[in-house]
Amino acid sequence: MGNAIETHELSRSFASGPALDGLSLVVEPGEVLALLGPNGAGKTTTVRLLNGVLSPDRGWSRVLGRDPVADGDEVRRHTGVLTENAGLDDRLTTRENLLFTARIRGFSPDAAKRRVDDLLERFGMDERADDLTQGFSTGQRKRVALARALLHDPEVLFLDEPTSGLDPAGTRDVIDLIQSLAGEGRTIVLATHFLGEAGRLADRMAVLHHGHLRAFGRPDELAAEIWQGIGAALDLGAPATAETLAALAAVPGVTETERSPDGARLRVADREVLPRAVAAMVGRGVPVYEVASRAPSLEDVYFAIEARILAEHGTAATDGFLHSPTAAEATP
Repeated sequence: MGNAIETHELSRSFASGPALDGLSLVVEPGEVLALLGPNGAGKTTTVRLLNGVLSPDRGWSRVLGRDPVADGDEVRRHTGVLTENAGLDDRLTTRENLLFTARIRGFSPDAAKRRVDDLLERFGMDERADDLTQGFSTGQRKRVALARALLHDPEVLFLDEPTSGLDPAGTRDVIDLIQSLAGEGRTIVLATHFLGEAGRLADRMAVLHHGHLRAFGRPDELAAEIWQGIGAALDLGAPATAETLAALAAVPGVTETERSPDGARLRVADREVLPRAVAAMVGRGVPVYEVASRAPSLEDVYFAIEARILAEHGTAATDGFLHSPTAAEATP
């Protein structure tokens, strides 16, 4: 089987300037790719180019081996798209919204009814099937829109900010649905501002900045390029004092130290350093309640990449993503 998605020097500009410049990447079948970057990075433009909604100024792309420009209708027969705006017709019921789309896609009346009923049950909307979508919560609207994107059982799903506007419960439900879809072997491109959800779902990450691809790969591979050694956390019951941090820094093999809310975060050359760090604390009478190695998260990797990019441009850090402060500030 060939690549699910491939791009080469894919580029697109608008009157305001370049939106995407020279994007080259490959997405394998069954892979979940997190497309990351602040507003204006080029995420939505990428999704539109890959679906043939926009034509590139330069370069090319293939989706399931097809050219979205020359074979846009055929590409869209095999892809599903969920945009940030659900785009439902509020004059119709949930069932009618889905049946209308199914008929446009060529389903017979009986096949459309069967498929719609199956999806309504799967997405927990069967009890609201005959209610107008007007007045639905954002989470309910996302469920209906995701069901609509799956009507034709697409091989590739493009999800553009799928949890935008959702409360925590709605976010959890949609992420669980996406995880189940990924488990079925579908290829998913997830464009999101929410790094936590990307970390739960993505196999690889692609970081865009002003239309340029600045990093592409598995989070652990990218982390290995950024940091040497492994991260660790010591639970000392309280934030480490300056003296405690100095004692940890003096342990051979400890390369970085940082205060944390319950102790200290370290970067060490290897696991063998950790017993020495614990012994140093015990020798000073500092209780150690827990010690654990800490693999860098997707959030850690993203913010390290962002910091490197911004340092190159001499600008301050942006706040284009929603994340937990500890993840953003942590030294993995």
